Amino acid sequence: MLTVHHLNNSRSHRVLWLLEELEVAYEVAHYLRDPDTMLAPAALREVHPLGKSPVITHNGQTIAESGAILEYLIDEFGEQAPLRLRPQPGTPEFLRYRYWMHYAEGSAMAPLLLKIVFDQLPVQGPWVARPILKAVAKAAGKQFINPQIRRHQEFWEDELAERAYFAGEDFSAADIQMSFALQAADARQGRGPKTQHAQKLLQKLQARPAYQRAEAVGGALNLSSMG
Repeated sequence: MLTVHHLNNSRSHRVLWLLEELEVAYEVAHYLRDPDTMLAPAALREVHPLGKSPVITHNGQTIAESGAILEYLIDEFGEQAPLRLRPQPGTPEFLRYRYWMHYAEGSAMAPLLLKIVFDQLPVQGPWVARPILKAVAKAAGKQFINPQIRRHQEFWEDELAERAYFAGEDFSAADIQMSFALQAADARQGRGPKTQHAQKLLQKLQARPAYQRAEAVGGALNLSSMG
C-alpha cells in the first residue's frame, strides 16, 4: 500500500492532490504541527531523517521532496491514469513542464521562505531586541525580499499570459507543483494588478474536484497562518 505521511497545512497537500487526480488508492498517516512553533513533530524523523513532509512510503521505499514524489508517482501510475499529467517527451510543453517542476522549490519558494523568517524576527526574538529586529526585518523586506517576490510574480504573469497552464494549454503536474508557490505568494505578498493571471489559474486549480477531495482528506491550506 502507498502511504502518504501528511503534515497538516503543508506541501504534502500536493501529493494528496496528485493521487486524487491519478485515482490511485492510498492511505494517510497524519501528523500535526506544534501549535506554538508550527514545526513538524519528531515522529516524522522515524519516517525520514530530516523529519519533513511530504514523504511517501511505497513498495519498501521511502521517498521525500515534493518534486521527486510527484515525478515518482507519475512514473508509477501515470500510464493507467484517466488524465495525462505530463506532456509528451521531446515537446516544448515537456521542457516547460520539467522547468516548472524544478523551479517551484528551487527558485520560487526561496524569497517566500525568507519573508516568513524575517516577518517572524520581531515576534520570536528577545523582547529587548525587538525594535532592532523589526527595523532589520523591514529593511530586508523593502530592499531585497519583496522586490524578489514581485519579480517572480511578474515572471509568472508573463508566462501565464501566453498559455492556459504553466506547461502549455493542458493541466499537468507542473501546475500542482507550482500551486503552493502561488498560494504562498498570495498569502504573503498579497494580490495586485500584476497577479491577475496567477489568480485566475489558482481559482481554476482550486475548483478541480481532485483538489477539493485532497483538502477533504488532508485539511485546507492556510498559508497565511504559517509563521
